[in-house]
Amino acid sequence: RIYEEGRESIPEHPYLFETDVEICLIGGSCKSPVERFWNGNNMMYILQKAQHNEESDPMEESKTDDAIYASELLPKESSGPVALSVRRAKQLISLYTMVQNPNMPHLKISELVVLPPLWIRCDGSDPEHTCWLGAEPLKAGNKITGINFYMVTCDGPAADKTCFANMEELKVAHKMKHHSSIVMTKGFAQYELVRAAAIEDTIIESESNIYVDITWNTVDKILETPPLISAAVLNITLESGDPRSPVYQLYRELQFLLALAEGLKTGVTEWPEPLESESAVELVQEFLTDLKKKLDGYCISGHSNETEKIKCDTAAVDSSIKSIFSERGDLDFAEQLWCKMRSKCVSSYQELIVCFTLIIKSLEHGEIQPWIHQGSSSLLSKLIQQSYHGKIEVVSLSGITPIQMLLEIGLDKMKKDYVSFFIVKSGSCLLFQDYFISTSVDLQEQVHRVQKLHHMLEIMVSCTVLLQFKHENLFPLTQICMKYYKENPLNEKHVFQLPIRPALVKKFYQNDNPEIWKVDISSGHGQKEVKTTWQVSTNPPVEHMTSNTTGLFSDSTVNGSSEERMYFITMAKCSQVHFT
Repeated sequence: RIYEEGRESIPEHPYLFETDVEICLIGGSCKSPVERFWNGNNMMYILQKAQHNEESDPMEESKTDDAIYASELLPKESSGPVALSVRRAKQLISLYTMVQNPNMPHLKISELVVLPPLWIRCDGSDPEHTCWLGAEPLKAGNKITGINFYMVTCDGPAADKTCFANMEELKVAHKMKHHSSIVMTKGFAQYELVRAAAIEDTIIESESNIYVDITWNTVDKILETPPLISAAVLNITLESGDPRSPVYQLYRELQFLLALAEGLKTGVTEWPEPLESESAVELVQEFLTDLKKKLDGYCISGHSNETEKIKCDTAAVDSSIKSIFSERGDLDFAEQLWCKMRSKCVSSYQELIVCFTLIIKSLEHGEIQPWIHQGSSSLLSKLIQQSYHGKIEVVSLSGITPIQMLLEIGLDKMKKDYVSFFIVKSGSCLLFQDYFISTSVDLQEQVHRVQKLHHMLEIMVSCTVLLQFKHENLFPLTQICMKYYKENPLNEKHVFQLPIRPALVKKFYQNDNPEIWKVDISSGHGQKEVKTTWQVSTNPPVEHMTSNTTGLFSDSTVNGSSEERMYFITMAKCSQVHFT
C-alpha cells in the first residue's frame, strides 16, 4: 500500500509497521543513505526503529494489518535515525522476500507486486557488527526471478593499518563466494583539500569545504594513491563571511546593503555604530567642496587622470588577492559617494537625509556636474542627468526615499564590481549576466541576485587562492555556478561540482591521508553482477552510528608517524537467491 501511494507522490512522513518499525519511502531524487554501497537510484524503502516506543517487544505480533502514519507518534525533535536489532532486521528481510516469492501459494497472494528495494538500519549487535541489511528484487520484465541480498558491516575506528585487508585476499574471497574466475576492481578516494591548503600560513577551517572525489579502474593495493589518469570531481561547499577571506571587506559591504534592503522592507533599519570621529555628513561635505574645485575636470572627462580614486572597503583587500580582485579605477560620482558613506558608516536616518540634501542642493545650484556611468538606473543618477540640463525634479526626502536612494547606488556599484571580476578576471562571457544585473525586477530581488553574485565570487576567489586555479578552470566553474543560480535561490549549503584532471590538485593530496578510500570488486554482468566493497573512512559510514572518536588522531605511533588517522573499516557483501 505504501508503494502504491508513493507512485503518485513520495510521502513526507514515515509509516509505522507493527509497533516498532518506521518505514520511509525515498524517491530516486533524494540522497540515498547507502549510496557508498549500492548503486541503485530509484525508489527504495528505508526501515528503522520507531522512536515513540522504546520498550516495545520487537517480536510482538501486530495488532493491525494496516500500516499507519507514524508522524504523530514521533517526538517533535529527533536526534536522528535509530537502528533495529539485527535479529529483527533479518525477520523483516524474510517477510519482504516471502511475499514476493512466486513459490509461496499458501500465502494466497492474488497478485505478486515487485516492490522497491529494501534497506534496514541495524545496530551492529551481531558478531559481524552489521549496520545495514538490504534486499533488491531481480526481475525479468515485470516478473520477479530472485532477490539480491546485501550485508554491510563496520568496525573501528582504529589507526592500526596492519589490520586492513589485503587486496589479493579480497579478490580470492570474492571469487570463492561467487564462483567467478574473473573479477574487476574499481577504486574511489576522497581527499579534503581545504584542510591541507593555507593562506599566509593560516590553515583555513570553517563550515566551508573543498574536497575531491577520484575514481579509477584496476586497483593493485589497499590505500594506493589514485593514478593521474583517474576521473576526478571537485566538490565545493562554501559559506560567505569568513573573516580570513580576501574578499571579507566586500562581504561587509554586502551586509550593509542587506541591512538597507531589510530596512526598506520592514521600515526599521539597524544603523551601524560610527567607526570614526569624522561623520558621514562631514565627509560628504568635503567631497562636494572638492568637486566644486575640480568642476572643469569633471565636466571634460570622467576618465581624467585627476579623477579621485577612492580606496573604499571594496578595494581594501588583502595584498595576496589584489591581482585577483582589484579596485576599479572607473568609479563614478554615485559609486564614490557610496564608498564614502559606507566607509564612514551612515549611522542614522537623519544623517542620511542631511547627506542627500547637501547633494541635491549642489546639483540644483549647478555647483557640481559630476560624471556618472551610462545606464545607471538609480534615482540619484537620474537627478544628476537632469542637472546637466539645468533643471531637476523635486524629491521629497521623507519616508523610505532616502534609504531607497542609498540602496540603489549601492546596488549599481556592487553589480559593476562583480561583473568586472567575472568578465575581466575569470574570462566569463556572463551568459546569464542579464539575469544577475537586471533592473526590471524589484529591489529586493535585485539584492538577492547580488547575494548570489557574491557567493560565486567567494567560490572563485577561494579556488584561485587555495588551489591556484587559472582561467581555464575558473571559466567552467563560473558557468556551473551561474547556471545553478539562474534556476535556484541562494543556497550556501549547495555542493558545486567541477570535473577536473587529478594533476590539477595532486600536490594538495599526494602526501595526505584520504577521508574515504574504497575498492569495489565485481564479477558478472547485468542482473547477475555481484559486488564486494571494502572501505575505510575517517567518519562513521552510516548516520545511525555514533562515536566520540570521529576524525581524531591516534596517540600511538604507527609506521613511524605520530599522526595516523583513525579509520572505520566497512565491508559490503552481496549474495543472490533465485526463485526459478
